[in-house]
Amino acid sequence: MANSLINLARLAKAGFVLAQHGVRLVPDGVALPPLLRAALALTWPIRFLTAPFRWGQKPETRLSRALAALGPSYIKLGQFLATRADIIGPRLAGELASLQDRLPPFPQSVARRTVEKSLGGQLEDHFTEFGQPVAAASIAQVHRASTGERAVAVKILRPDVERRFKSDLDSYYFAARQVERFHPPSRRLKPVAIVDNLRRTTELELDLRLEAAAISEMADNIKNDAPRADEAAGFRVPDVDWRRTQKRVLTLEWIDGIPISDHARLKEAGLDPKRLGLTVLRSFLTHAMRDGFFHADMHQGNLLVDREGRVVAIDFGIMGRLGPREKRFLAEILHGLITRDYYRTAAVHFEAGYVPPHHSVEVFAQAMRAIGEPIHGRAADEISMADLLGQLFAYTEVFDMETRPELILLQKSMVIVEGVARSLDPTLNLWSAAEPVAREWMEQNLGVAGRLREAGEGASELGRVLAAAPALLAEAERSARTLSEMARHGVRLDEATVERIAAAQSRHSRWRTAALWIGASSLALLALSELGII
Repeated sequence: MANSLINLARLAKAGFVLAQHGVRLVPDGVALPPLLRAALALTWPIRFLTAPFRWGQKPETRLSRALAALGPSYIKLGQFLATRADIIGPRLAGELASLQDRLPPFPQSVARRTVEKSLGGQLEDHFTEFGQPVAAASIAQVHRASTGERAVAVKILRPDVERRFKSDLDSYYFAARQVERFHPPSRRLKPVAIVDNLRRTTELELDLRLEAAAISEMADNIKNDAPRADEAAGFRVPDVDWRRTQKRVLTLEWIDGIPISDHARLKEAGLDPKRLGLTVLRSFLTHAMRDGFFHADMHQGNLLVDREGRVVAIDFGIMGRLGPREKRFLAEILHGLITRDYYRTAAVHFEAGYVPPHHSVEVFAQAMRAIGEPIHGRAADEISMADLLGQLFAYTEVFDMETRPELILLQKSMVIVEGVARSLDPTLNLWSAAEPVAREWMEQNLGVAGRLREAGEGASELGRVLAAAPALLAEAERSARTLSEMARHGVRLDEATVERIAAAQSRHSRWRTAALWIGASSLALLALSELGII
């Protein structure tokens, strides 16, 4: 009860601030549940009395101003909701797209104490120079420093930011549970699961060691990549200084590059914006489809171009992951729409389990055609891959598709990347740019090489089962002994029944092993037939 009252008080305070800014945080056309109608009625006098203070403000900036006034966790909530037009509607999502994650920096003395507490000793033991903050956001701020060997960027968490996020997340969970309880139509959108996703995202951002690990993982993924002939010099990430990195402090190579938004300087340096645009777009698609691990915040402020002409991404606080099923989904969707194979595009949705089987593949293919046909024959600058993905997700309610957070994050990231690429080359044909990446994925994963790899994975699984066979038999023996004890002291089972149960368990293990042998053999025969060997 006490926690509920505390959460209500927090939400009331947030409601008061939203009312001060004249915000009605409800999607257009949504019927309000009684609780929200009452809250709106209570805050009407506040909105009325504070209206003169909002004169001259653009209505589309009010929501962003309100969330910025509420503090770091609300800024992150707003950025997260900006990716969820399916929940809050396109108008509110558009307003949140302008939300800036900028806050005043905290004092240099606090930064010093954090570094010393995290790394041990004095600040001078780790850095020969340590400058004032060059950027400050809701979670951390960045200082330029030097180790004596090279210039570095030092990212430091804000003081007490973990406690603030935890208390605000508690109130978000409380609100989400009430929505699910009192507004059944909202349950399909899984409000509690949405807060779960926000919590996981912020937990990753609040441990800078995990950001360092993300940078390291991407570096491993791309270390052998080479740019295509029509691209710029390539894509890379900063080096991590692990010796000077802990949970609250992250130290990276300082990137002395040209902001990708500074087109004049790029041209002065002899760099081709069109090639850079291709590099940005194709790098993102490669990371998503090939690696299943992508930078989910690749806006212009997070991209630089170094002296060699390579695109360098920074700020890896928000990363996206796609599993094998999602990677295949993305590649086949893109390939199907590019080649106008709408039936295959629709079938992928059913194979991935995104559309329930009681719907018709043919009817869903018709919906895909309605999305795909308008893009063919149009000028390149009129086609938006991100908008197309948004139209796909707009069919979620019609076809009873559940919300997939990883695909929503992908769409949000695509919007950002598409914007960066188009700013460099307004005539960029996104489909032509994406086609080599999608084709390579299809060849490597659905061709002979992919099937051989699947056969190998089946054989590996079979090997693991065979290696575990002695343990399985021992487990069966233990189960038989346990059942015998139960027969003597508890449940009354005769010895014959115990023996039949143990025999059944043993048969089940044998059939599982046989099934795996058959599956692995089938995959191997399929691969060999593709190669023309048999």
